[in-house]
Amino acid sequence: MDLFNQIGLFVISLIANLFSALAGGGAGLLQLPALLFLGLPFGTALATHKVASVFLGLGATARHLKSSSFDLKFSAYILATGLPGVVLGASIILQVDDQLSQGLLGLLTFGLGVYSWLKPELGRHHQPKHRQLSGLLVGGVALFLIGGLNGSLTSGTGLFVTLWLVRWFGLDYKTAVSYTLVLVGIFWNGSGAVTLGILGDIQWDWLPALILGSLIGGYLGAHFAIVKGNVLVKRSFEVITILVGISLIVKSLS
Repeated sequence: MDLFNQIGLFVISLIANLFSALAGGGAGLLQLPALLFLGLPFGTALATHKVASVFLGLGATARHLKSSSFDLKFSAYILATGLPGVVLGASIILQVDDQLSQGLLGLLTFGLGVYSWLKPELGRHHQPKHRQLSGLLVGGVALFLIGGLNGSLTSGTGLFVTLWLVRWFGLDYKTAVSYTLVLVGIFWNGSGAVTLGILGDIQWDWLPALILGSLIGGYLGAHFAIVKGNVLVKRSFEVITILVGISLIVKSLS
């Protein structure tokens, strides 16, 4: 890839990951279509995007660890319930036609954004709940299913984790986004990248620009989320979720 295209990839990655770090997901809205437009097959583009997304998590983590406190037991729970789904989803996606699933996912993602928009107080305050056994079991099943989507599709599944942590577990948006970026960004996406890399191909020479944009965008997005607080994070989540939903629906119809 020539220097001009590398610069273009960097700019797209920077913008996509900045808004993704601010909203808690959605980097694939710009990044994956750009890779497809530049000529990569879907499987290769997906695997390459997954690798770059790990560095979104690293960039955001560098900022969140300065000012956020993570519940280690709750973090381990998110990883233990979600990672098996990620590996399973990544293992089957290369064998499945994704047009219908992307359309359905787009409708659901769009609905999540509208739902949050219509609930002005949702995620404004940190009020932990459903931490008893039955609540953890229901929450774990949902995280496993979201993990499957995360491994098999790329646009918007981090947003699902963010809203689930807010709606079911009572986290505020800023705290939920920090968990999503660190745990999903690094560990879920890392597992998906490894699985897709083993089963498919990664475009290694495109990664430097994508990684640099992911690191810088992830750090800046996390910084704005921490400084501006829940109001900006909630509104960013809603805008990005609705845009991701529309993008997936349009993609499924093309």
